[in-house]
Amino acid sequence: MKNMESLANVALLGLSMAPLVVNVDPNVNVIVTACLTVFVGCCRSVKPTPPSETMSNEHAMRFPLVGSAMLLSLFLLFKFLSKDLVNAVLTCYFFVLGIAALSATLLPSIKRFLPKKWNDNLIIWHFPYFRSLEIEFTRSQIIAAIPGTIFCVWYARQKHWLANNVLGLAFCIQGIEMLSLGSFKTGAILLGGLFVYDIFWVFFTPVMVSVAKSFDAPIKLLFPTADAKRPFSMLGLGDIVIPGIFVALALRFDVSRGKEPQYFKSAFLGYTFGLALTIFVMNWFQAAQPALLYIVPAVIGFLSVHCIWNGDVKPVRFLDNLFFPSLLADFAVYGPDLYYAAFSHFF
Repeated sequence: MKNMESLANVALLGLSMAPLVVNVDPNVNVIVTACLTVFVGCCRSVKPTPPSETMSNEHAMRFPLVGSAMLLSLFLLFKFLSKDLVNAVLTCYFFVLGIAALSATLLPSIKRFLPKKWNDNLIIWHFPYFRSLEIEFTRSQIIAAIPGTIFCVWYARQKHWLANNVLGLAFCIQGIEMLSLGSFKTGAILLGGLFVYDIFWVFFTPVMVSVAKSFDAPIKLLFPTADAKRPFSMLGLGDIVIPGIFVALALRFDVSRGKEPQYFKSAFLGYTFGLALTIFVMNWFQAAQPALLYIVPAVIGFLSVHCIWNGDVKPVRFLDNLFFPSLLADFAVYGPDLYYAAFSHFF
């Protein structure tokens, strides 16, 4: 499994840089990049320790409302304030956020080359004049922050599409890895709410498209095209992260059972189909489409049909706060070799 994750990382890096040297069809680029990102994020979401925080049904219900408030606020900011001023403030914010996300994404690859004590020994730093505030970090995290900082400086100075995409991919991978749904019911509530959210703000108002075009920050992936009038195709990070955390839940459910059926493959296939359908409809009508309109029914539909076919509706429906005591116990006894062996069984 680790080999497949490493291969997906290499493919994602190569595909991100390919448009610099060759013409890559933007439609294919969108689909393959998004699917590779979801795959990598899902692999990283399976851990031998339970998540620190899990999204509840109440959080899932509020999420579209909070997202709508933030989207409308950004629309009003761009309408009544200078676009350059708003983007300058947002660049500072995403500069800090980008260092944290890119460093966390690179950390697992960097840690293996560093001494064990650099990975394990915590350094505690207290804020001057506010001694009660402290930050804990390791030497490995400092090392990982160096390339993250250099890359973010390049992004802030040049705003190159490649820098934008690398930061966006880091945000996506970290989002899928760190965000955890408590159950498939919570996931269905979240996806259903954002399904309506996406349709409303794209089809019934100019807000979503206006903000996406005005917002000069890595909240979307940019794919170069050969069309001078439309130099880039765009895909919002939410169209990767939100379905991605649902697909990751299916993978963790598979691992917790330790046997067939493999619901991760159903959910992942649903995501791929939904995204491909989005691209098809967008090109057919030559108009922006709310991707979740197609992705949400596909992901939930593919997974539901698979569950019904295998007679597993009850285990999936009543799954709650997924993390697996038996898997954790086995990990404690046998170590990571058993963990990766069980994980790789599904691929």
